[in-house]
Amino acid sequence: MSSMPSDAPVIPPRESTEPAPLSDRIAWFRKAKLGIFIHWGIYSVNGIDESWSFFNQYLPRDLYMEQLRGFTAKNYDPKALVDLIHGCGARYVVVTTKHHDGVALWDTQANDLSTTKKTPAARDVLTPLVEEIRARGLKFGAYYSLMDWMHPDFPALNRYQSRGGRTKWNYRPEEHPERWDTCMQLNFKQYRELADLYHPDIWWFDGHWWFNEEEWRSDATAQLIFRNHPHALINDRLPGKGDYKTAEQGLPLERDPAPWEACMTINDSWGYQGADTNYKSVHDVICMLMDCLHLGGNLLLDIGPKPDGTLPQEQEQVLRGLGRWTSKHAMAIYETRAGIDLAYFHGPSTIGTADYLGSTHEILYLFVSGRPNGALRLKGFRSKILRSWVVGHGAKVAIRQDIDHMTPGIIYLTVPEEACDEEVTVLAVMVDGKIELQPLRTTAPATLLAAPGANTGE
Repeated sequence: MSSMPSDAPVIPPRESTEPAPLSDRIAWFRKAKLGIFIHWGIYSVNGIDESWSFFNQYLPRDLYMEQLRGFTAKNYDPKALVDLIHGCGARYVVVTTKHHDGVALWDTQANDLSTTKKTPAARDVLTPLVEEIRARGLKFGAYYSLMDWMHPDFPALNRYQSRGGRTKWNYRPEEHPERWDTCMQLNFKQYRELADLYHPDIWWFDGHWWFNEEEWRSDATAQLIFRNHPHALINDRLPGKGDYKTAEQGLPLERDPAPWEACMTINDSWGYQGADTNYKSVHDVICMLMDCLHLGGNLLLDIGPKPDGTLPQEQEQVLRGLGRWTSKHAMAIYETRAGIDLAYFHGPSTIGTADYLGSTHEILYLFVSGRPNGALRLKGFRSKILRSWVVGHGAKVAIRQDIDHMTPGIIYLTVPEEACDEEVTVLAVMVDGKIELQPLRTTAPATLLAAPGANTGE
C-alpha cells in the first residue's frame, strides 16, 4: 500500500470523535477564496462523461471500463501541475479520489479496482499529487463518491433502473440489508485508507441523493473523519452533515452568511473531453471569482487532465492568466469579506483592513470590468475617505463628492486610463475607521406603495 505523503500533517491517534468548533475549522476556508477541482480518471481516455456516460447508457458498461487500458499517466508531472495551480492563486485543491465508476486513484486495498492494479499507469497517482499539494502549503480535499456503480451489490446500476418517481431498484437497502452492508463495508475501508494516508482537510462527498442519513451511515462516517482529523471539513453532500454549502454550475444571486463555494467547470465538462472546446476566457473566470468574492463565498474552478496526465493547453492558459490577475490584486481577494450592496456601487466589491498611520482602517475594494466610460459612482457612503488608489498599479484615484444636506451624496471616482487592468481593474478606497453606509430601506416608501389618488395622510 502507498506510504503516507511526506508533507502530510502529523495527527496523533485520539479517542474523541468530536470535531473542533466550526469557527476554528472554517476560518482558513473563508480566507482561501479560490480552489481548484481536479476531475481525473479513466473517462479522460475517450473524453466522455465521467461515470454518467454508461449510467445514462450512452455506451455499455463493459466498453466504458475498457478505458482502463488507455489510462497511462505516462507524462504525469504532479509537481508541474501543482506549481501551475499554486501560481493561479488557489489556496486548496480537491481531487476526485474515486468517482461513481469506482476506480480509485490510489492503491486501495479494499478491492482491485484502481489505477495501480487495472491500468497501464500501474501506479498510485494520488499520493505524489497530495505530496506536492502539501509541499506548496495548500489544503487538500478528497472528493469521494458515496455511490459505486461498479459494486455488484449497489442497488441501481443504470438510468433505466432508477428513473423518475417510479424508481425501479434491484433492491432497497431495507429489503436486503446484507447486500447494502457490503457496499458500506467498501466505503468505510476506503474512508480509513484516505484518512490514514492523506488526512484530508476537506471531505468532498458526492452521489448522496438516493439514500438518507441513516442509510449512508453519516454519523459513523463523521466520527471516523473527526477521530482522524478534528479540524477537517465536510461538505453538504453527506446527508445530515455539512460544514459549508456547495453550489454547482451556478452562482448565488444574493449573499448567504453561511460559508459556501461554487464549483464551476472551465469549459462545459468536468473531466477532459477533447471535443469540448467551449472554454471560458480568463475574463470569464475572473468575473466568476469576483462575483463569489462579492457575496462572501469561494470559487472552486474545475480542470481535467488528459489520460497521460498533462493538462490541455487551453486550461493551462486560463490558469496562467488567472494567476497574473490574482497575484496583482491579492490584497483585494484574500483576507477580505463580502462587499457592499449593489445599491451603493454598481459592481462587485470586497472589504479588507490595513494599518495606516498607527490605526486600523477598512478598505473598500471596487472591481471594474472593462474600461470606465467616465467617472465611477459610489452612493450612500458616510465614511471619511483617507485615500484611494488603483490596486497593483499605485496610481491615485481622483475623488469628487456632491454633498446633500440629507444624504451622503454621490462620490465620483476617476480612474487614470493608463492604470486600467487588461481584464478587471480594482480600486481601493481607504476610510477613517470602519465603513459606514446610509441604511437601505427594507420596504418602499409609503408614497410609492399607495395607489394613485389614494390618501397618504398628507
